[in-house]
Amino acid sequence: MLRIDNLRKTFDVPSDQRGRGRATASAQLAAIDDVSLEIHEGEMFTFLGPSGCGKTTTLRSIAGLERPDSGEIRLSERVLFSRGRGRDREVPVNRRGLGMVFQSYAIWPHLSVFDNVAFPLQVMPRRDRPKKKVIEERVMRVLATMELDAFAGRSATKLSGGQQQRLALARALVTEPPLLLLDEPLSNLDAKLRESLRFELKRLQHEIGITSIYVTHDQVEALALSSRIAVMSKGQVAQVGAPRDIYTHPESKFVAEFIGNSNFLPATAVESGNGTAIVETPQGRLEVAVDRPLDATASYLIGIRPESVEVLAAETAPAAGNGFSGTVAARSYLGEAVDHIVDIGGYEMRARVNPSVSFPAGTAVRLRIDPATISLIPTEGASR
Repeated sequence: MLRIDNLRKTFDVPSDQRGRGRATASAQLAAIDDVSLEIHEGEMFTFLGPSGCGKTTTLRSIAGLERPDSGEIRLSERVLFSRGRGRDREVPVNRRGLGMVFQSYAIWPHLSVFDNVAFPLQVMPRRDRPKKKVIEERVMRVLATMELDAFAGRSATKLSGGQQQRLALARALVTEPPLLLLDEPLSNLDAKLRESLRFELKRLQHEIGITSIYVTHDQVEALALSSRIAVMSKGQVAQVGAPRDIYTHPESKFVAEFIGNSNFLPATAVESGNGTAIVETPQGRLEVAVDRPLDATASYLIGIRPESVEVLAAETAPAAGNGFSGTVAARSYLGEAVDHIVDIGGYEMRARVNPSVSFPAGTAVRLRIDPATISLIPTEGASR
């Protein structure tokens, strides 16, 4: 559907932000550094990462609001942008035919709800512009989909925050674009409304079936909405995959840290075979599920999600089993869960358990971990 090949975009670094020893006249920052991706038809694809990682610049490059230095962007068989590949091409923003929802919604306050949605159709070139009756039918149909048809005559400024978000989405969809771009559209809403609209947005995208690209720095939002996620860091794609794969099998420490929380321990392989491996950590040995034999000469990092750690009272738990013995250093009640910080030989491991389980500080406990929930992250020179 959409293919991005070797996309690169740099910005000049202001002189007051340049470090010592950098070129005075030509200091540049690579906002997008050789990014290549393929977005499939009908999916909700998310660019996820911290501020400055290049996710919004990539989205704006697809929209035509930024001009990359090199690379290619192709929508189906249509080249939207190409530079440095023998034949340069750049389709203007207004001719790309894409829908976009901005972070600020960009709703016109002097227009009604109906006129806000109708505007993109009304300003089409005369040869492409639908007839007035067709415009009215299309606008009312998309307003009904967004449950805004009852407010068609109302001023756009008299809508709630959630309704304004749906209005911006309706305006982007009324032209029936082949691709919808969403730049952190929920970031201006309060937490409770944002959570409810995540599911509404996912439902609408599934029902309409439009291919969508979503930009966010919110990990929960990305996990809840996406068909696939591209985690970005320093202008590059760190990992691409389905939400569950990204969360349970991070390929780097950055991804494991950015998506949720993890406990990290250095490890070396002791033995491996038959889908499992024994690794040695400073706190003791652990069994880890693997899909190939490990390199005994290489170093690894294991990542353990707090919710994957089971906390048992030391006097009732068997000494055998995959895990560690330790002492509760602190606990925190979170409502839907209880966090325990457990000291295991000088390392503090975080465990998130059911609220019915709660051990006060100073309690001796046994931590039990399913081998299948442990992530094995290769360090330099190691293979997965």
